[in-house]
Amino acid sequence: MTRPADVPAPAAHFNFAQHLIGRNAGRADKPAFVDDAGTLRYGALADQLRRMAAGLLAAGVRREERVLLLMHDCSDWPVAFLGAMYAGIVPVAVNTLLTADDYAFMLAHSRAQAVLVSAALLPTLQAALAQAPHEVKQVIVSRPTAPLAGLPGVALQTVETLLAAHAPLAAPADTGPDDPGFWLYSSGSTGRPKGAVHTQANPYWTAELYGTPVLGLREDDVCFSAAKLFFAYGLGNALSFPLSVGATVVLMAERPTPEATFKRWLGDTPAQKSAGAAGAAGAIGGAGTATPGGRPLRPTVFFGAPTGFAGMLASPALPAREAVALRLCSSAGEALPADLGQRFSAHFGGVEIIDGIGSTEMLHIFLSNAPGRVRYGTTGWPVPGYTVELRGDDGQALVPNADGSIDTGDLYIQGPSAALMYWANRDKSRDTFQGDWTKSGDKYLRNADGSYTYAGRSDDMLKVSGIYVSPFEVEATLVQHPAVLEAAVIGVADDQGLTKTKAFVVLKTGATCDEATLKAFVKDRLAPYKYPRLIEFLDELPKTATGKIQRFRLREREAARSA
Repeated sequence: MTRPADVPAPAAHFNFAQHLIGRNAGRADKPAFVDDAGTLRYGALADQLRRMAAGLLAAGVRREERVLLLMHDCSDWPVAFLGAMYAGIVPVAVNTLLTADDYAFMLAHSRAQAVLVSAALLPTLQAALAQAPHEVKQVIVSRPTAPLAGLPGVALQTVETLLAAHAPLAAPADTGPDDPGFWLYSSGSTGRPKGAVHTQANPYWTAELYGTPVLGLREDDVCFSAAKLFFAYGLGNALSFPLSVGATVVLMAERPTPEATFKRWLGDTPAQKSAGAAGAAGAIGGAGTATPGGRPLRPTVFFGAPTGFAGMLASPALPAREAVALRLCSSAGEALPADLGQRFSAHFGGVEIIDGIGSTEMLHIFLSNAPGRVRYGTTGWPVPGYTVELRGDDGQALVPNADGSIDTGDLYIQGPSAALMYWANRDKSRDTFQGDWTKSGDKYLRNADGSYTYAGRSDDMLKVSGIYVSPFEVEATLVQHPAVLEAAVIGVADDQGLTKTKAFVVLKTGATCDEATLKAFVKDRLAPYKYPRLIEFLDELPKTATGKIQRFRLREREAARSA
């Protein structure tokens, strides 16, 4: 494994929270986070996260024990996350859209000693605590709007009271770069979620290898991520990357609908208007962040996903180019169709969407396009510092063709931000983390120019008439039709047991189209054997909380129909 020569490895004594405090020591008055309630400046962030560290230790949580972080995006989130890491305690950031059953499992599996929770999620947490044995001794509530009722056998306090009751912890835990830093749960299509254990240094690597050198984030940027902080993608977008360069972050607690996203793009929240006025007075610097006269704080860099970009482009409320301050966009979560990227860039005067692929296990993006080097329809090139390899069914690296291209194979990654393991899951750990290499579960092909094109998940690939068909290729073609908003393709067995492709299509609001028209549309653009033999129109597709299409749900539905 190699890394760029100008990126130093963390020191033997390394604490990521302290690293960020040091990076921003001269920016005490600059806004770090602007959420729906107001602004948290860098100086206050450093103070509050150290108070949080002291409060967690005083609550009896010991170094390397876990605390569950179940919180909507707001400035309390980074205070809690970084405060735990500062104390050497391991935050377990979890999806806020799950059920009480899911949280009950996570509490037991992680053996969390405390929970930091948004007030709106407290009832769901209470239901989880009542379901199964747990080790939680303390629940710390963010921004309650009413008096808190007691929890049997569990101490209860607010974030505000905890911070007020404790002086800042004088020094960080004496952690090393390979010490456990935090967990993120990675869910597969079946079974219980897997707890990916990341180190103190892993977010440092993602920022130093991708956020700064590839995306080119800088101090005068205002970052806004549709992906929430509990996702690996969102954690880099809205914490590790911007805080590593002293940028400002806009946080949004609500769902990233097109309307909610546009509101932040336009700076149309009270907190953004207030922060913009402060910026005009000199607290924020840089183009796009604030203008003379106190123009609202507007994002310069937006992080989204293909589903979100599609919804925004289809919205009649899509802002004009001159109304926004965007200079760059990022996309991940699933491959970005070329047509989406091209239409977005055309509307916004050349603003590029930098498409890449990352994973919970690798923490962020390792294969990506780059500003000024975008090839829409591909996921780009390996990020310097990471090595990728395509392997065949026998596990061996595929041999390049004469033109340098490589046929479709399983994608493996080597890089310094890989998780250590899945907690208490040896079989899955051994299958995914293979020495220096991490198995992605994705199928890719390499083009002659060295860029890589997504071919689908390993368990989504179809073999039709003995030839592999990529569902994504068919889906990306379907969404080029002006009436189609989204599409998902799976394989279904015909009456002879042979696999045929079936497409599930969601039409744009007010649009009409029929099966024959879409079949002909695909036939005109792809090899004839790839067109979907069956098409079903749906109002919506099943998706994960990140907006990824769940093709396995469609397969389950088809299996139930044929049973």
